Amino acid sequence: MLRRLLSATLVCTATWIAASPACGLAQEPAAPKKPAQAGEKGAKKAAKPAAKAAGEKPAPKLVAPPPTMADVSYGKHPKQVLHFWKAESDQPTPLLLYIHGGGWQNGNRMAGLDPLVKDYLAAGISIASVEYRFIEEAMADGVEPPVKGCLHDAARALQFVRSKAKEWNIDKTKVAASGGSAGACTSLWLAFHDDLADPKSEDPIARESTRLQFAAVNGAQTTLDPQQMKEWTPNSVYGSHAFGIFKEVNGKKARDFEAFLAQRDKILPLINEYSPYALVSSDDPPIYLFYNAPPALGEDQKDPTHTSNFGVKLQERLKEAKVPCELVYPGAPGVEHKRTQDAIIAKLTGKSGS
Repeated sequence: MLRRLLSATLVCTATWIAASPACGLAQEPAAPKKPAQAGEKGAKKAAKPAAKAAGEKPAPKLVAPPPTMADVSYGKHPKQVLHFWKAESDQPTPLLLYIHGGGWQNGNRMAGLDPLVKDYLAAGISIASVEYRFIEEAMADGVEPPVKGCLHDAARALQFVRSKAKEWNIDKTKVAASGGSAGACTSLWLAFHDDLADPKSEDPIARESTRLQFAAVNGAQTTLDPQQMKEWTPNSVYGSHAFGIFKEVNGKKARDFEAFLAQRDKILPLINEYSPYALVSSDDPPIYLFYNAPPALGEDQKDPTHTSNFGVKLQERLKEAKVPCELVYPGAPGVEHKRTQDAIIAKLTGKSGS
């Protein structure tokens, strides 16, 4: 029998993937193949031309080395797991917490990270890449709003890895977060949110800090406020699912931005709790923002979900709070690091990522 190939997962839109140096196609490691049975080789050989004729593309192979530890549980839910790559060093290493994108509804922990693992390890940076509950899974668990499940899972994963600092040779004071799209929004939420550590907790993991030293992200949604999104980018359509607001289309649940906008005032406290923009304060860490296209505030965008309008408005807010922010897009002024990984390596190690 043919073994089923795992489909590659998109972290962001196709145009963004093509231009973003830190985003791409990836898949979860496949299970080891069994020896072919009699007649199986012939079937596979015959199937290749048929798949080609049907326009199917083979799933890309992973280029990252196997994780030092795979599928490590940081919670009780089956999705609360992470991969960890340990950088070789005699001294505690910096850590990159990677949070994949996919609208908090799809994706996997290798998407966008796969081609970069070797670069980070070579620079002496250890990596933890997390899975987390998606919106629908958080809703099934009764989490309100469901985006809380996605974001707090990432926070818990960070606390868990920090609790392993001695065992995994990690420097707790040098932790950066990165990701694309929804993973970028989560990373910024961690960067700006007050510390979730509970020093009095009986759970040693819960006593660990959730604060970051840096966040470098691609195509981030910097607000989940539908009114702000409409003002910045009139054709905005993102965010209703984060708060469990859907409509039915052809028997299936679909996001409903108009209903989201209509309910905005009623749920504004929740929106502010989970919008990075609303959480900015002067004690926040430096930020790096990468986008695929230049901004055009107040105008419809080809990709409103990942527009650099988000970046322009967040950079303005951070400037007011005196928080350093490097904003990168085609033609952007003052660019020091053309690639996200260069910014992360430079910040965590002082080395050039080029």
